[in-house]
Amino acid sequence: MTELGLPKQILACLFDLDGVITKTAVVHAAAWKRTFDDFLRGRDGDGFQPFDDADDYAAYVDGLPRADGVRTFLASRGIELPEGTPDDPPDRATVHGLGNRKNKLLLDMIRTDGVEAYDGTLRYIEAVRAHGLRTAVVSSSANCRDVLRSVGAESLFDVRIDGVVAAERRLPGKPRPDTFLAAAKDLGVGPSEAAVFEDALAGMDAGRSGHFGYVVGVDRVGQGAALRAHGADLVVRDLAELGERA
Repeated sequence: MTELGLPKQILACLFDLDGVITKTAVVHAAAWKRTFDDFLRGRDGDGFQPFDDADDYAAYVDGLPRADGVRTFLASRGIELPEGTPDDPPDRATVHGLGNRKNKLLLDMIRTDGVEAYDGTLRYIEAVRAHGLRTAVVSSSANCRDVLRSVGAESLFDVRIDGVVAAERRLPGKPRPDTFLAAAKDLGVGPSEAAVFEDALAGMDAGRSGHFGYVVGVDRVGQGAALRAHGADLVVRDLAELGERA
């Protein structure tokens, strides 16, 4: 659809949530930083190496399922923890315990400060649907539905593949393409007929390895070169630019 800045064969659009639809990526980064810094300080003392909420967040946790983010970042520091169980309390030094600590902090921040959507994205999704294309939200977040409802955007999507659905279907998360492939299948289109919209490097990897028809990188933090290196066909700072490029 040239009016939307997309190739003609695209019949469906698959959107990440945090950083693409909603302004929650920075909140996720802050929650991860508090979680990891508290853990590292307790382990290594005041001389610990803090979690970098820009570089470490982008490289090790952005776009990944919560437990994978814990494992990947800790592995970068040579740290291995017991897995624990999904019900571990947030003060337990396990993979799931740290993940639950991060989620508790995230929800506290969202309740305190609320959630905002990117208006350019919402307008673009409305235009996509007006042109007859189907839409899905694809997120590793288990809080996806609540966040969409909080910004009045749940009705903009025909399909939702999030952390809850992925767990139910046993779909591996990004950078594997399985969640995006499931969304395309649920929408009744092949990968080559779907466009992926992502701000995370793991999402770029998923879009490219899944052989999707078009992969759009949304650069909110000045990592356009990295998004291209990980497979973006196009990088924009806001989805409103796609209509301007058409």
